[in-house]
Amino acid sequence: MIDRRQFLGAATATVVSAAVANAFRQVAGAAAPPARDTTAQLNALFDAFMDERFKENPELVTVLGLDKDKYAWAKSRLTDASLAHAREVKRNNAARLKRLRAFGPGALSGADLANYDTVEFQMETIVHSEPFDYGDIGRPYVLSQLTGAYQSIPTFLDRQHQIATKEDAQAYVARLRAFAVVLDQETERMRHDAGLKVIPPDFLIDRTLEQMRTFRAPAPADSILSTSLARRTRQLGLAGNYGEEAARLVGAEVYPALDRQAKALGELRPRAGHDASVTRLPDGAAFYQLALRQSTTTEMTAAEVHELGLEQAKAHSASMDALLRAQGKTSGTVAERAQALAKEPQHLFPNTDAGRQQILDYCNGLIKALEPHLLQYFRILPKASVEIRRVPAYTEAGAPGGYYQIPALDGSRPGAFYINLRDTSEWPRWKLPTLVYHESEPGHHFHLALVLELPSLPLIRKAGGSFSANTEGWALYAEQLCDEMGLYANDPLGRLGMLQSALFRAARCVVDTGIHDKGWSRERAIDYMVETTGDNRSSMTTEVERYCTWPGQATSYKVGQTRWLALRSEARQRLGPKFDIRDFHDVGLTAAPMPLSVLERVINEWLKGRGA
Repeated sequence: MIDRRQFLGAATATVVSAAVANAFRQVAGAAAPPARDTTAQLNALFDAFMDERFKENPELVTVLGLDKDKYAWAKSRLTDASLAHAREVKRNNAARLKRLRAFGPGALSGADLANYDTVEFQMETIVHSEPFDYGDIGRPYVLSQLTGAYQSIPTFLDRQHQIATKEDAQAYVARLRAFAVVLDQETERMRHDAGLKVIPPDFLIDRTLEQMRTFRAPAPADSILSTSLARRTRQLGLAGNYGEEAARLVGAEVYPALDRQAKALGELRPRAGHDASVTRLPDGAAFYQLALRQSTTTEMTAAEVHELGLEQAKAHSASMDALLRAQGKTSGTVAERAQALAKEPQHLFPNTDAGRQQILDYCNGLIKALEPHLLQYFRILPKASVEIRRVPAYTEAGAPGGYYQIPALDGSRPGAFYINLRDTSEWPRWKLPTLVYHESEPGHHFHLALVLELPSLPLIRKAGGSFSANTEGWALYAEQLCDEMGLYANDPLGRLGMLQSALFRAARCVVDTGIHDKGWSRERAIDYMVETTGDNRSSMTTEVERYCTWPGQATSYKVGQTRWLALRSEARQRLGPKFDIRDFHDVGLTAAPMPLSVLERVINEWLKGRGA
């Protein structure tokens, strides 16, 4: 992979100049900035909030690469998963919101006001979740194919818990012991929720148990929990039998706790129904309404989101039809033609480990080919590199097709794009460019890694929440931007993949609201996705089950992209010949993830500062 620091080099040094400094001033707004002491006081309050959040969630400290010096205590701990702790976190959040509002936004403007409103929105959303004494914010089930320590902690320990010293290795062992405790805490929470008649549908339980069995299958010494520690301590030459100690803990504590969890979940299976909607849960309609608000950061109703999906699905399908016809593909529906194309052998990689490596190599090549275009569209680029990795085999059955992991604040760990390679037939070659651009550059990596590198941005804004409509909307916008860059000029099938991705995101709006607002079954939702998008049925099954586990989130992509495109159109119209897409991108990205309404205000203030 290209070294990003070498790539930026002297070119970036000349570009990030007075123009960018001016853009930062414009992000702060046209109004006079608040007094320095007001900014300092607000940021001090934000820092206090983050210290409190770190105590509640020590894993976040590690994710950010801060588990040293002042926060060294966090490295040997995992987040308490008990119901009592979940309730305490909500009480603490409500108290923080009162402290924030006591500070008041009256004297704030520009970036400070944007920071205030963003933090307030997040805290207020958590307060709105207080009536729901089950699941987690936006996610109704403590255990599912996408939730629970069994599927998150092994990867966290392997990929994010850094080991450089014997103390780091000892902290890993301490966390391994804590993992067993967390599993039992989650089991108790699951039983509590079941008492409220909150039980995942049968198909989610089946998928979850399948993943638990996969994770549980290796002997303790062969578990990723043991081999990760053994490999890294051996490479460092650290004295001690860390691998043996890990294997002992896995066999004596972790696996038994996982067995208890799987047994308890299996005992709920006869009580589970097949209804996919969260509306069957206590106050389920209100739960979904809050999930939509949290995901879209708007007041859009389910009906409005559903209609948006239908309208855009129709438009994207028409574009795909025209492109397919130009390729001589005229027989059948758009979905049928896309399905047939995806099965043509010349577009497929072998479903072997060698074939999976070919996919990883191809994706890395796409990033290398993209990078010479970037300085025409961005002045500010993240310094951190991004790596492409395979989703771990023990979670790939229920994991999404791809996801992004942020780098460490101190640069000790790069950003990472994980691609699900359980079945290479899900990824014909022409679908891969759009996925890469969405998850890495110029999508999530540009947005989220860059934010971590902004020196003036409070930590609570860097790590306080992703705001899915903003971040996923940007990543979907980035897919289209790559088409505008000309990357598909000689790759019509790659452009077809981009259009199919857009169609897929529109169909998500239809299906998510269909399941949770209109009573669609899992099977009807899967059929709609396959018949509309032409995507692989096994992949679409996983997707629909994701929406059942994480209601609302799938709608954020199209809602957010539509708003990003509208803001760019407005900026181009108001600035006329003064419009420079690099300025628009730099202002929007350096504003950091925030609710869409706050992003709109930031862009509007920037436009006013440019005399628009």
